[in-house]
Amino acid sequence: MPLLELLDIEKSFPGTPVLAGGSLSIDEGELVAVVGYSGAGKSTLVNLAAGLVTADKGVARFDGKPITGPSRERGIVFQTYALLPWLTVEENVALAVDACFPDWKAADRKAHVRKYIAMVGLEPAMTKTPPQLSGGMRQRVSLARALAMESRLLLLDEPLSALDALTRANLQEELASIVSKSGRTMLLVTNDVDEAILLADRIVPLEHGPGARLGPSYAVDVPRPRSRADARKDPRWKALHHSIVTFLRASAKEKRSGRAIALPGSAARQPETELAEVRP
Repeated sequence: MPLLELLDIEKSFPGTPVLAGGSLSIDEGELVAVVGYSGAGKSTLVNLAAGLVTADKGVARFDGKPITGPSRERGIVFQTYALLPWLTVEENVALAVDACFPDWKAADRKAHVRKYIAMVGLEPAMTKTPPQLSGGMRQRVSLARALAMESRLLLLDEPLSALDALTRANLQEELASIVSKSGRTMLLVTNDVDEAILLADRIVPLEHGPGARLGPSYAVDVPRPRSRADARKDPRWKALHHSIVTFLRASAKEKRSGRAIALPGSAARQPETELAEVRP
């Protein structure tokens, strides 16, 4: 049984169709990336999985049970850092650990906090506050806090999108190592195809919005550990990148023309006048 199931999901907000169908399932221990244009509905998909919003149609299940609201079993890392600026790195992570494990001894909670701070490489910065940290370091604090909650499913909502290109590339490599160490089940949404290939076991592209549908699933057959250097030399990486980008561009082109993509069950939707950004 999949740990997360989103089946025939549809979601609209007043005057705006966001998701218009398609299904997604994630098995325990798997990292699945949903990649698509900005504004296609990726964050809405994460919010549905988190229980922060409810689908208009379709089924959202976690561990075989309907998702009816937020749960500690489904942690989330947002695009913004969401840290308390007056608390240190250690205190920001401890705030979540204390809330999740109130019955633990204080020494055990402290050791648990420091374990995950070490995992993201922030031991030298434990006593610093967020204003004293770079953007990449702040996002690592946010990731350490989410990992320390030991949720069964970690939802990553474009966690690196606010960073500059160089910092983002460096942190992608670090995140790949953290993912390998943690062994967590994860759903990542991103507009960076190479980021998805670097991190994921499977990639599911999301059509251009509004009214986007989830596309076919692509297995990532590039062996781990992976690095950005593989993108330049591994033919499997290049072929997968080409297939996904081709799907996304065809989706955008068909949406602009008002025609539907040739996928089973897809229906024509209204044309879009401009393309949003996707990072090939």
